[in-house]
Amino acid sequence: MSVVTTPRVLLRDQALVRLREAIVTGELPPGGVVKDAELAGRLGLSVAPVRTALARLADEGLVESKPQSHTRVTAVVPAVVHDAAVVVRAMHELAVATAVPAVTADDVAAMRAANQRFADAVRAGDVDAALDADDELHDVLVDRCGNGAVRATVDRFTPVVRRLERLRFAAAHGSDSVDLHDQLITACEHHDVEAAVGTTTAIWTALLSELTEETP
Repeated sequence: MSVVTTPRVLLRDQALVRLREAIVTGELPPGGVVKDAELAGRLGLSVAPVRTALARLADEGLVESKPQSHTRVTAVVPAVVHDAAVVVRAMHELAVATAVPAVTADDVAAMRAANQRFADAVRAGDVDAALDADDELHDVLVDRCGNGAVRATVDRFTPVVRRLERLRFAAAHGSDSVDLHDQLITACEHHDVEAAVGTTTAIWTALLSELTEETP
């Protein structure tokens, strides 16, 4: 019988996904010191893939390292989040402009299902489920556009935005987003590029406004 081994790259990816999620959800809080050996034990992995994942997270701005000192989860800085959100908005606008002419009936159905999950999560006050459903909805168009650079950029900067969005998520904003999502889906269904891009801009502009409001 042959033994199937897990490629090291998959272990690195696994560590990256799990650590990124822990940072975004606050399980690893801002300012907290993280140690690769301890994280490896928690994840059930060796130290090597965890170190690689931490290097990637440092590149994403989610952790910061001081040589011969420590690695720490970065603070949530609204100005940094704003810069990341502007980039993500531009990428989603490009994705929509490219994807809408090629949108299929299955794409529209997937977006409607994701928006229903989003609406249900907003009503239930389930922030994590709402943000997951929001990602699923917009990912339909990012995937359909077929631009690897757009996907990589969205994946690179969205977690920075999500940390603050999760902290400041408001039911009122969520309810407004349900309606904007419906408008986006309708525009996609009719292959109306101008309306779809305009609605995407409105969605992200509203989010930027909420994220940059001064905290009382």
